[in-house]
Amino acid sequence: MGAGIAVAAQAVWSRWNGEEPVGGASALVQVLDSWDGHWYLDVVRDGYPHHIMDNVSYFVPDARAAFFPLYPMIVRGIDWILPGGPVSIALLLNFVLGGCVVAIVGVLARHLFDARTAEKAMIIAAVFPGSFVLSWAYSEALLLSIAGLCFLALARRSWFLAGLLAALGSAARPNGLALVAACGVAALLAIKDDRDWRSLLAPLLAPLGFVGFMAFLRWHTDEDWAWFRVQREAWKESTSFGATAVERTLDFFVRPFSSPTSVLTAATVVAMIWSLLLARRHRIPLMYHAYAVSVLVLMLAPATVTARPRFLYTAFPLIFPVARALRDDDDRWWPIVVVVLAAGLVTVNGIYGVRGAIP
Repeated sequence: MGAGIAVAAQAVWSRWNGEEPVGGASALVQVLDSWDGHWYLDVVRDGYPHHIMDNVSYFVPDARAAFFPLYPMIVRGIDWILPGGPVSIALLLNFVLGGCVVAIVGVLARHLFDARTAEKAMIIAAVFPGSFVLSWAYSEALLLSIAGLCFLALARRSWFLAGLLAALGSAARPNGLALVAACGVAALLAIKDDRDWRSLLAPLLAPLGFVGFMAFLRWHTDEDWAWFRVQREAWKESTSFGATAVERTLDFFVRPFSSPTSVLTAATVVAMIWSLLLARRHRIPLMYHAYAVSVLVLMLAPATVTARPRFLYTAFPLIFPVARALRDDDDRWWPIVVVVLAAGLVTVNGIYGVRGAIP
């Protein structure tokens, strides 16, 4: 529905400009592979640039160096095997990974609480507004699948496997580095409780994906800190230490209809605070806290793209205490919650599809 709204809006705009609008499945695909999906697919088709121009901007292909390699590498590998082209492969991959994310959320929630909580956690994971990334050509579905498997490995004290999975996560997205914190906390607790020094394997291996990508860009472009320059110049990304999120949230409460970006930021901040309060009431292991808080810090720190539904969604362990709080006997609030989340999911897809706000 959300993508359909975006397609309809684009058709109106095209006809207004005397152009024939794109319709059918092609129009829906154009929505689902837009924004970051466009850049990931550029990496799939052309790889990374050998040289990044001076004063690189968002409008030149060199800006694709800002996007981490694991998702486009997997899409390219599957595209060599299966027909259909990289766009179809990217969307199909996320369709499968999206199902994996919801299933893993259920497994983890059942391990922490019970089957009824797990059921609600899976539904929240499926319809939370930030879950649009499970349908778009974005890398979050891959990261969340890896993160869930990493938590399963940490819970079973499979330190080497957990470290390898965390390393893959840190090669999937920048906020995959939050898995380093999760592995570190799990290792410290294992050493404290059982003197299990092998647990240090996990946090030592965890950042290798990020480090490896930085080293690759250094070798491939012959430039030190290439990724950071692209982030700074092409994406105008600096650090505000949460000031941008506060400013946007206050703007929403002062002028509620002034900006879709302010609406999304305020909704994300409110949902974040609510979920953190519930996390204090319905406790989850410290490794989940370490991961979620790290994701939230990385979400709030940037000056340009700050609190967004997809970043809050990446802090998926916060779903567990929310689902537990909603596991009441009469399900009084549950239908309202599902309707609000589903409406939010449609709205977010529509806003991003018409480029009304930066995802």
